[in-house]
Amino acid sequence: MCGIAGIVGRKANRSKVLTMLETQKHRGPDFTDYYCEENKIALGHNRLSIIDLSSNANQPFTSNCGNYVVVFNGEIYNYIELRKELEKNYLFKTQSDTEVLLNAYIKWGESCLDKFNGMFSFAIWNKKEQHLFAARDRFGVKPFYYSIDHDAFTFASEINPLFSAGVPKIPNDKVWSNYFTEGSYGLPSDTFWKNIHQLPGGHSLQFKNNALQIKRWYFFENQILKLQSQFQENEEEYITNLLLRAINFRFRADVPIGFNLSGGLDSSSLLALIDKQDIDKRGVEVFTFITNDDRYDELIWVKSMLENKPFPLNVCPIAASEIPALSLKMAQHQMEPYGGVPTLAYSKIFQKAQQKGVKVLLDGQGADEAWAGYDYYTNNSQNNIQGIRNSPFKINVLNSDFANSYPKTSYPKPFEDELLNLQYRDLFYTKIPRALRFNDRVSMLYGTELREPFLDYQLMEYVFSRPTEYKIKEGIQKKMFRNIAQKLLQKDLVLAPKRPLQTPQREWLSMDLKDWVRAEVEILYHNNWFNKKELESELDLFFNVNNQSSFHIWQWINASQLL
Repeated sequence: MCGIAGIVGRKANRSKVLTMLETQKHRGPDFTDYYCEENKIALGHNRLSIIDLSSNANQPFTSNCGNYVVVFNGEIYNYIELRKELEKNYLFKTQSDTEVLLNAYIKWGESCLDKFNGMFSFAIWNKKEQHLFAARDRFGVKPFYYSIDHDAFTFASEINPLFSAGVPKIPNDKVWSNYFTEGSYGLPSDTFWKNIHQLPGGHSLQFKNNALQIKRWYFFENQILKLQSQFQENEEEYITNLLLRAINFRFRADVPIGFNLSGGLDSSSLLALIDKQDIDKRGVEVFTFITNDDRYDELIWVKSMLENKPFPLNVCPIAASEIPALSLKMAQHQMEPYGGVPTLAYSKIFQKAQQKGVKVLLDGQGADEAWAGYDYYTNNSQNNIQGIRNSPFKINVLNSDFANSYPKTSYPKPFEDELLNLQYRDLFYTKIPRALRFNDRVSMLYGTELREPFLDYQLMEYVFSRPTEYKIKEGIQKKMFRNIAQKLLQKDLVLAPKRPLQTPQREWLSMDLKDWVRAEVEILYHNNWFNKKELESELDLFFNVNNQSSFHIWQWINASQLL
C-alpha cells in the first residue's frame, strides 16, 4: 500500500508532483520517486514496501518495452497465480505484484481488472499513445481522487495533495447539506469539496487529448443474479473454505503481519480463521483499543479469546484528554468529516503497530454487510445508523435555504428483495465507502497497510447472494456465519454482546470535554449555514438534558475543524 499522484497536461512539472508527494509521504515512507515529461505528464509514488522489498520494485515502474509507466497503490493478492500465467510471455525482473499488474495490463488490456483479486488504485501512462488509464478496485478499498480543468487532469491518493497542487478549497454545499440533514457522506463520486471527485470503486478512466472518459468495469448485481441459482453440496463447508482462502491471500507479505481484535463475533471468527493458517503464529501480533470504561471496553473478552493462543496482545488506550488535539490532526488529515471518537480510538492501533514494526494489519470490516448483521435490517427501517430510535439530525440549527436547497440522497434498488437492496446500499453507498475512507486515512497516517479479508470479492458475492434464511432466521442475524464460527471457536468461549456504541463518545463530549465542545461549536456561530440561537439551544439540551445521541455534536466539531 502506498500513495500515488499525477498530473496530465500543461501543468505537469517536477516541482508540483514533488509537492504533492511530500503532502502524502506518510502513506509511503520507504521510498519516493517520480516520472516526468514537463508540461505533459508527471507521475509520483510514495512507497510502503510490503512485497519484494528490493529497490527493483520501486515505482514509478516502467515496462520492459519502455512504453508503459505505472504507479500503483494496494495489493494484488493473487499475483503469484497471475505471474505463472504471464511468465510464458514476459521476463520478470522482480518478485513484486506491481510488475504482475503492469504485464497483465499489457497482455489483457482493461480486462485484466476482472482477473485481479485485491485492493488497488493505479494509473498507467502509455507513452506512445499519450494516454492515461486508471482504475479502482471493486469495492473502493483504495482511494483515487482527481480534479480536472482546461489545463490538466490531477489525481492523488488523498485530498490534501490536490490542494497543494493548486486546486482551490471550496466547500461542496450539496454534500455538506446532505451530511447535516440526513447523515450522507455523498455519492461514490462525491467529496465535500467542489471540483474534487472520486473515481468510484469498480470504475476505470481514460484521459487522452484533454478528454476524460469514466466507465464501470465491475457489475456486482449481475454476479449476484448468476450466483443466486447456484448451490454447493455443503454450503457451510464451501463458505468456510472461501473464508480461509481470503485470509490466506491476505497473509502474502514480506513484512510482519498482525490483526485487530475486539470481543465480538466478527473479530473472534477472524482470530479463529487466522489460527487455522499454516504460518508461524508467534510473530503475528494482536491489537485492541480501550477507553478504560468497562461499559464499552471489550478487553475481558479479547483476553479470553487469546487464552492458550500464541499471538502477543498489544493494548492501545485512548483518554478523553487526547481528543481535542487528535481530532484536529485527524480532521486536517482526512479533509472530510469522519466517524468521531471510535475512529480516533482506532488510530491508536495503527500508531502502536508502527511503533512495533508491524506493517500490515487485518480486520473484520464487511461481515455485517455481507451477512445482514445490523439491527435496522430486521426492523423495517431505512436508517443506516445503528442503535437509534429518534432522528440524530438537528435540521433546526441550519439556515432553511441551505437545508432545503438540495434533494434527499436516493440510492438504487437493483434487486426485488428489500433486504438485498439495504445490503447493497450499505456496501456501495453508505457504510462501507465511508468506513473504508476513514480506515484508509487512519492506517496510512501511520504507514500501515490495512487488509479486509471479509471484503474478498468472491466471498462477498457468494455470501451476499445466499437466501435470506442463511442470514436471518428465527430472529437470529448472521445465522450461517454463526454456525461456521461455532465450529471454529473454542466451545466455552463467551463473546461480548453486540452493541452499537464502541466508545464513551457521548459521555466525553457532554462532560469531560464540555468546554472544548462549546468552543468548537462557537466557531460555527459566524457561518451563514447555521442559526446561532438554535445551536446554543441544542448544545444546552445535550449538556444538561439528553446526551443519548452525540452524532450531531460530532458533525458540528467536524465542520468547525474543516471549514
